[in-house]
Amino acid sequence: MSDIRKEPFEIIRFHGKDAIRVEEEIVEEFPLTIILNGDEFATIVCSPTNLEELVIGFLASEGIIRFYKEIKNIAIDENKGFAYVELYREIDKENIYHSKRFVGSCCGKSRQFYFKSDVRTAKTITSKFLISVEQCYNLMQELQTRSVQFRRTGGVHNAALATSDGLMEVRTDIGRHNALDKVYGTVLQQKILLKDKLIVFSGRISSEVLLKISKIGVGILLSKSAPTDLALNLANDLGITVIGFARENKMNVYTHSYRIVEANMDSCTK
Repeated sequence: MSDIRKEPFEIIRFHGKDAIRVEEEIVEEFPLTIILNGDEFATIVCSPTNLEELVIGFLASEGIIRFYKEIKNIAIDENKGFAYVELYREIDKENIYHSKRFVGSCCGKSRQFYFKSDVRTAKTITSKFLISVEQCYNLMQELQTRSVQFRRTGGVHNAALATSDGLMEVRTDIGRHNALDKVYGTVLQQKILLKDKLIVFSGRISSEVLLKISKIGVGILLSKSAPTDLALNLANDLGITVIGFARENKMNVYTHSYRIVEANMDSCTK
């Protein structure tokens, strides 16, 4: 399946008061319901690509699994919009299945339940991995260059797992949280070591995004957008370097600047 609707959408485009009829490419929005050990667990509104990785990353983010090997079987029915997941162990339904949950692609409080698992799944990062300012600029430029669906539609977010030298895995979704879960699922499936990795991201850095970075286990988050105050408080506590507004050879380092090679007091001017 594709991130983009098969048939273009006919619109009226205005430039000033002049109007023309054109065909516009539109991102596809896809509801995927996860059936976990035979019971409905959650419905994720997402882009219909990399769905297996999304489900794996989502379950790990919610504290249901820690390792890919905990999954006995996973099957995606794209036609009906279901993901069937069977674990090797039983789930404590009294603590987890307090209600069927709907997980939206939008920002804000659509995932009101995510706090419940954070105590068990958020990690303090102690990585000594360093990166230079120039490498940060290059990685953000590479993400922009590879963001084909965004250039075509303007309606998706991108997240990438990267080394200091380049992007390894790029994932796209209408939801920024989903894009990160797809990266997380890839990390678990491929057993990727994270001590020298970072996340390059297109979206705003909310507290939930920051917690996902902690759960994935990387020490640096590089984004072209802004952070929130709660996200920065969490980043300070969890040992994560947050870099925001990375665009056009400019960027802000908000927390744990020791991971940026040039970020020392002698090189900074007031």
